[in-house]
Amino acid sequence: MASKRVLLTGLSTYWGGRLAQALEQDPEIEAIVGIDRNPPKVELERTEFVQVSDAHSLIRRIVDAAEIDTLVDTRLVVDSVVTTPKRAHENNVIGTMNILAACTGRDSPVRKVVFKSSAHYYGCEQDDPAFFTEDFRRRRPARTPIERDIVEAEELVRDFSVHHKDRTVTVLRFVNSLGPGLRTSHSQLLSLPVVPAILGFDPRYQFIHADDIAGVLEHAVRHDLPGAYNAAGDGVLALSEVADLLGKPFAPLLPPWGTGLALAALRRAGLQSGPEVERQLRFGRGVDNRRLKAAGYRFRYTSRETVVKLREQQRVDPLLRAASSQYRYEREVEEFLRRSPNVRRALPETPPAEPPAGLDSLDARELIKLIPSLEPGALEALRDHEKAHRARKTVLEAIASSLVRQRTSA
Repeated sequence: MASKRVLLTGLSTYWGGRLAQALEQDPEIEAIVGIDRNPPKVELERTEFVQVSDAHSLIRRIVDAAEIDTLVDTRLVVDSVVTTPKRAHENNVIGTMNILAACTGRDSPVRKVVFKSSAHYYGCEQDDPAFFTEDFRRRRPARTPIERDIVEAEELVRDFSVHHKDRTVTVLRFVNSLGPGLRTSHSQLLSLPVVPAILGFDPRYQFIHADDIAGVLEHAVRHDLPGAYNAAGDGVLALSEVADLLGKPFAPLLPPWGTGLALAALRRAGLQSGPEVERQLRFGRGVDNRRLKAAGYRFRYTSRETVVKLREQQRVDPLLRAASSQYRYEREVEEFLRRSPNVRRALPETPPAEPPAGLDSLDARELIKLIPSLEPGALEALRDHEKAHRARKTVLEAIASSLVRQRTSA
């Protein structure tokens, strides 16, 4: 089924905003509607934002009025440091129940539901298989509140698919994600001067790059993928290998007993991490991603490449933060720009972007690693700056190649 009219829940989340931006580039998508309690954090052109709670009666009115054929639910909270257990449960379980209720009924226009879930569904135990397949069923009850929420939410989605066999229902179980703009328990843990570990344990890890999460969600919108799919970059790394790739000492300083108390002390020192992190630091986890690849998705980054990109990001983050400006949603301004007859649709050209400050302190190799993370405007400004000052052939060639790739993928 070709998705034409898409409803995104959780538009204010990183993933909801990224997916909306990607779908806006497709002229075949007729309508994109985003709902959330909070306004979006990224600038959008075609996406209609509706600030609304998770009440199923309100969402049902939006679904019916806009004749939504595809619903993508990106709201799931998978990191316990984001909010309280009570609020997480209300969002993850009660919210999912209401979202699905808004799609029920024979007269509902919804024909596809995509649910963004987490590999936390499998948990972390000492006797886990080397790789979890999507058909695995938990042998033990969930250990943490977030795990319980995810299991309950997936049960609701599974019941919905059983009672609505005429709909395509997709569940995407993502492993730990890393990428620019992401702040999670694991990204904070890996940003420390050393990589802490539990004494006597060197757990297995898989990662998925932020670009691949957005890519997987978009792939599920464009193709019919019934059932559950694991989403993880190829390859498995021991935590000691992750530390080595980041160029940091591997420090098994956490005690095997009373680990929670030791992590609590780190939290008081500023590190935010939930009980899910402790389970993974002890036992690790691996998932089988072959089903998603067989469904046609090609990952852009392996687990190793995702960690290498994180190291590059940590090197240049201070420079990029100094150069970036934060978007802020203002309803009146958006309404004016989109609907006022006084707005000239052929807007004047924006002034050329300035290259991020501090780039002159980087050598050619470091600068070439940074180039793929820059937007087209900043790349063009960097090209002009490089031509006028140092004119390094390797840097100019890397900028030209990156501009070609971005224009081809747009």
